[in-house]
Amino acid sequence: MAWPTLRIITFINGIFLLTLSISMVIPMLTLTIFSRPDEINPFLWSSVITFMSGLGMVLYGRARDVHLRPRDMYLLTVSSWVLVGLFASLPFMLSQHMDVTDAVFESMSGITATGATVLQGLDDMSPGILIWRSVLHWLGGIGFIAMAVAILPMLRIGGMRLFQTESSDRSEKIMPRSHMVAKYMVAAYVGVSTLGFLALWLAGMSVFDAINHSMSAISTGGFSTSDQSLAKWTTPAVHWVVIVLMILGSLPFMLFAGVLRGNFKALLRDQQVRGLITILLCTWAILGTWYWLTTDMPWYDALRHVAFNTTSIMTTTGFALGDYTLWGGFASMLFFYLGFIGGCSGSTAGGLKIFRFQVAYTLLKANLMLLIHPRAVIKQQYNRHNLDEDIVRSILTFSFFFSITIAVLALGLTLCGLDWITALTGAASTVSGVGPGMGPVIGPAGNFASLPDAAKWMLTVGMLLGRLEILTVLVLMLPAFWRH
Repeated sequence: MAWPTLRIITFINGIFLLTLSISMVIPMLTLTIFSRPDEINPFLWSSVITFMSGLGMVLYGRARDVHLRPRDMYLLTVSSWVLVGLFASLPFMLSQHMDVTDAVFESMSGITATGATVLQGLDDMSPGILIWRSVLHWLGGIGFIAMAVAILPMLRIGGMRLFQTESSDRSEKIMPRSHMVAKYMVAAYVGVSTLGFLALWLAGMSVFDAINHSMSAISTGGFSTSDQSLAKWTTPAVHWVVIVLMILGSLPFMLFAGVLRGNFKALLRDQQVRGLITILLCTWAILGTWYWLTTDMPWYDALRHVAFNTTSIMTTTGFALGDYTLWGGFASMLFFYLGFIGGCSGSTAGGLKIFRFQVAYTLLKANLMLLIHPRAVIKQQYNRHNLDEDIVRSILTFSFFFSITIAVLALGLTLCGLDWITALTGAASTVSGVGPGMGPVIGPAGNFASLPDAAKWMLTVGMLLGRLEILTVLVLMLPAFWRH
């Protein structure tokens, strides 16, 4: 790889660090509002260190007449997420006196919107740290949306070719389409976050809690301001608002851009969105009825608990309304499966994504028809697009490496002394971006604090791999990538 290219990548990463340093002002302002001036210094020093590092990279890396090739975007993507995750850990180390392992784990969980945590005593924790965790979620969510639209299609794994919005608007001739889409996506992200805050505040949360949970829900992150997660708030309205926010966060934001540009049927016509809503409603009905029949809880309350927890897991958010692992083997196994599904491509959610399951079903149906009619010519389409060989190959490749990554990571965790349930569900939840796993250690009633340092580093890598959809990182390991 040419040296000028590395310089411009350094320059862009410097801009990201400058942005991160400015965002550290938010917890400083929060601590000022809460009259805790003695807790500001750790964030101030973190901001200064990050700012000076970013400034140095900008000044050193600035180069003229250098353009990044599509292949260079992979290195930029991976390096930016790693650097931001490392520098975002500074407030945890300086404020909470966390060691490097725990601090990087927490910051990477925040920026990748995974939601796995090593922190305890959240109800009495500094508001500066609580808001910083939520800010990381929010920044990571919008960062992944941009990556899903701009970067992943180059690797043919994001699936966004299948979800282009259709509109009669011809303003692309005046303004570049990518610029317009980015503008509308940011507007949608900020707008939904603001409406979510107002709705949670009106539903009964304090202003501070409403801000935190709105950012965490729309980014499908899962960090809460309480160890009890959403079980701390007993008002049903709060739970339903969070459910809506989690669903909105798991929808393709490119389609939100289409809605803002006047294509109001963009979301309704999308096959992926319809599939997500259908699976959620069916799960609510089946598990809600089962939970109602096996408990003394009224039907409406049983439905609310099921709707909240299943939506949280399937959208890979990670909020919890009680310990659902106590519901029995059937429910626990169903929750484990739901975490693999994830949300839509181009959303803040993780997992395999809905469209890959839908495309797999389309291919299965076509192959079964060929067994009956071997000479038939079967048209295979998804979302009004033909399924060509490239799309099928990319889905098979990604799904294979997704499964292999979880399997290898789980095996490595068992070598660290973890039991198989903790190892398997921990690997699956971090790669999928769900957050909490299963069992008494890392389940919804526990956290990752007691895990060995080696296990935490493995899971940190798992979060990064899962968030960047694996192949974005693996392509850097090819010797051919580094050749001119």
